[in-house]
Amino acid sequence: MTATSTPSGKEAVPETRDSDATRPKTSGYSTPGEGPSTAISVVTMLSLFGLWWAASHLGWMPPLFLPTPETVFLRLWESARGDLTDAPLATHFGWSMFRVFTAFFLACLTAIPVGIAMGVSRIARGIFDPPIEFYRPLPPLAYLPLIIIWFGIDELSKVLLIYLACFAPLAMSSRAGVRSVSQEQIHAAYSMGASKWQVIWHVVIPAAMPEILTAMRISIGFGWTTLVAAEMVAATHGLGQMVLNASNFLRTDIVIMGIVVIGTIAYLFDLLMRYIERIVVPWKGKV
Repeated sequence: MTATSTPSGKEAVPETRDSDATRPKTSGYSTPGEGPSTAISVVTMLSLFGLWWAASHLGWMPPLFLPTPETVFLRLWESARGDLTDAPLATHFGWSMFRVFTAFFLACLTAIPVGIAMGVSRIARGIFDPPIEFYRPLPPLAYLPLIIIWFGIDELSKVLLIYLACFAPLAMSSRAGVRSVSQEQIHAAYSMGASKWQVIWHVVIPAAMPEILTAMRISIGFGWTTLVAAEMVAATHGLGQMVLNASNFLRTDIVIMGIVVIGTIAYLFDLLMRYIERIVVPWKGKV
């Protein structure tokens, strides 16, 4: 605002510039989804647990369909001591972790470079896009018999099945991340004398990292969902094998126990990936 004076020396009413009058007030506005949600998540989990307790104790569902939380946690304790199955829970847990994270690690080593190559090269896109898009919609049980015939029933076939489940979402999301890089950033790097490989390494890959990290979270979820199918292949130990055997004998309490263990592991890993995401790409959602 500016003040003008009259010939008598008195100040007139301050004049308001159009830019000041039309400037939007940003106080009270925030980014959609911004703010902590830990308390809401805790309330949600406690509500679900309370609903489970009420449904099982008040007879809303018979124990065969929904055992009580106490029964499930008792089975968890018995399994941890090795009194429930032929092996303690730690053995089943160790084998499943080995299979899932070996496949996930190999998928990260191969799928992320393939996705980046598909995003920056039409030749790589023409080579890898058709086979990935062909097998990506297929359920793992569809090509499980072929994997058994080709690779036998040892650990290779189990790890390979989980690897294929993790590979496609990693590759496609990495490609999408590369294609979403701003053209202005690429042209600015070229204008400053950067070579093609320097642009890829210093501009394209950092800009695609948010999508790649999100793809890692999604692909590890696919890996856990494929675990039961992978451990159908003559497995003697593993969380998926334990759940599968329990379902054959209608042991719902053991099935739910296995589901709780698998879901807890997957959720803790997702929390770890979120923490890594905040460190590696702190600018995500702020640009």
